Amino acid sequence: MDGKWTSAQVEAVAPDAKALAAARKLVAGTGWSNDGCGGGSAALWGECAGSGKKPYQVCIDLDEPAYKCSCPSRKFPCKHAIALLLRWSEGKVAEQAEPAQFAAEWLKQRTARAEQKEARESAPRTEEQEAASRRRAEARAERVAQGVADLARWLDDQAAGGIAGLGRAGYGVFDDVAARLVDAQAPGLAAAVRRCGSAASSGNGWEERLLGELGLLRLLVSAAERVDELPGPLADTVRSRLGLVPGSDDVLAGTPVRDTWDVLGMRDTQDDTLTARAVWLRGRNTGRPALVLSFAAGNQALPVDLVPGTTLDAGLCFYPGALPLRALVRERYATIQAEEPAPSSVPLPDAFDELAVAIGTDPWLDRYPVVVRAVLRTGTPWRLEGDGVSVPLDRLSTPWDMLAAAGGEACPVVAEWTPNGLFPLAVYAPDGVVAGTRKAAA
Repeated sequence: MDGKWTSAQVEAVAPDAKALAAARKLVAGTGWSNDGCGGGSAALWGECAGSGKKPYQVCIDLDEPAYKCSCPSRKFPCKHAIALLLRWSEGKVAEQAEPAQFAAEWLKQRTARAEQKEARESAPRTEEQEAASRRRAEARAERVAQGVADLARWLDDQAAGGIAGLGRAGYGVFDDVAARLVDAQAPGLAAAVRRCGSAASSGNGWEERLLGELGLLRLLVSAAERVDELPGPLADTVRSRLGLVPGSDDVLAGTPVRDTWDVLGMRDTQDDTLTARAVWLRGRNTGRPALVLSFAAGNQALPVDLVPGTTLDAGLCFYPGALPLRALVRERYATIQAEEPAPSSVPLPDAFDELAVAIGTDPWLDRYPVVVRAVLRTGTPWRLEGDGVSVPLDRLSTPWDMLAAAGGEACPVVAEWTPNGLFPLAVYAPDGVVAGTRKAAA
């Protein structure tokens, strides 16, 4: 990996503030030994003294990045890995000609697993596997069609009876409908119904917000009822909104888009059982945005292989649709420190012109990345200001760390647009990128 991460980039991969604080206490300590970086690869390693007789062995593959530590922590990366990254970013880890033995063994195992995975993925599927896959797809399509028909009747009932009572009904009525759609294997529709419940319980002005959500839901149901008549890309969009997305193997079998991808920022959202991580990238040459999603249940660790402020030379395969945004990383060629201090930004009005085109292409769009040159302002609500435009932030966002880094000056701000406002993900301040992964309710 060319160039070191900044401390802000290291902070962005920390699982929480507590782990970061614990890591900072280890950075300047004397408990480190046998540490180094390089060794013919983009690797970082070291041993950190703990409470036992044997020190904890820490290994980091900076290209992905990937982490390994012999400590019993369930956090990922653990405080020892974060501390080693911080030491490296501060120039406290020396280059070595060869990695330590424990690091060399780990790197060898990673290479072997990668080769085995590539061999499995390249092996053709048998006729029996193909037939079983078709049967599963047909059975699910039938269940989803029944779920769509049931939802259409429910929406007709709401239109006939009026929505006045929904503002007092609470979440229960929507949760019941959503649960039936989950049973019908249409999770996209279930999520849309739950958004209707949130709108109905959102306070003053709920009527307008609920009508908007119900209108989009009715449009989606109508499109789903005649999906086979729609143009191919639009049909793919409708299927994805229903939750009928192709498998990762099918996506990765497509033609990759190779570019130099700026990792713009990330955001975690959480519901009762699942945490989702959304990482936004943008190609320097193509200019196209890409969304890489990952999920973790319970206390499982989320991947931290895409670090805001870094740049990835890679081939991405996109899920089909009228506005392809979601993607999978198929091939990584190199991860480098961005040569430019920040990705290119545009004035706020230009960003919303681009957003209007995106929504026109996908009317159900609920998130989109923008990189704008603007000033963060506190208030109720917080706002982004620039070029005579003032835009409210999502009410869940209070980015004090980004405000402090920007110092009240205009600078490139990465934000995720949602119907609730802009959610800032990173600020590219003169001293480096400050990014966050604040968790919010899904």
